Amino acid sequence: MPPGLPAARLPALSNPFLLLLERRDSLSPEERHIVAQLAARPRQIPAKRDIATEGDSPTESCLMLSGFSARYNILGDGKRQITAVHVAGEFVDLHSLLLARMDHSVMALTDCTVSMVPHDYLREISVTHPHLTRLLWLLTVIDSASYRQWLVAAGRLPAAGQIAHFLCEIFVRLEIVEQTEGNRFRLPISQTELSDAMGLSVVHVNRTLQDLRKRNLIVWQGDEVEILNWQGLKNLGQFDPTYLNLESKPR
Repeated sequence: MPPGLPAARLPALSNPFLLLLERRDSLSPEERHIVAQLAARPRQIPAKRDIATEGDSPTESCLMLSGFSARYNILGDGKRQITAVHVAGEFVDLHSLLLARMDHSVMALTDCTVSMVPHDYLREISVTHPHLTRLLWLLTVIDSASYRQWLVAAGRLPAAGQIAHFLCEIFVRLEIVEQTEGNRFRLPISQTELSDAMGLSVVHVNRTLQDLRKRNLIVWQGDEVEILNWQGLKNLGQFDPTYLNLESKPR
């Protein structure tokens, strides 16, 4: 058992990271215990606060336990591009273990509970627990696959399809960690933040959301999104969840 972290304070059932991993593969009792340890350093991050900053050389990786966060870059003219949105159960910067410096920032979109996992601990896991290491590697592979899908959607889909794809993906990722209720899920992001993620103007985002409502595909009121027609939304966004690697099998 790798040293360096305190005994887990969260019961296994409340650990979204465990749900995320076990959707992809079975874990041994010892691996489950290590996963619980990874969530053992809860810390509160207020909304709009940076979790990681471009140019930094972090010594820890951030595991989301609740809330929403986003990776972003600031361009020379001050405009922001959001390149990923993260939900409970996901590492926002696992790749920082191998990076000399961060090439982007990560901010809390909402109030978040996170666990900061020392890189020394992750390195020890990579030596002593190869199966768990492969699962961590899988998460970085899925992260890259999601980025590719965002790039394809932004380059080739109309605005309605792009936002439809985004909503489908977020719904599935939240469903994995038991953060949905039927076809409803919480998505507390502003239209400005959505426009920064989609590369669209706020006006275009607003009109597109109105279009999705008129098609009876979604209802989005406040922080809550309800998908009225899953197949229709999926078709519009050309969403195929294969890239999320949801099949449970030995890795």
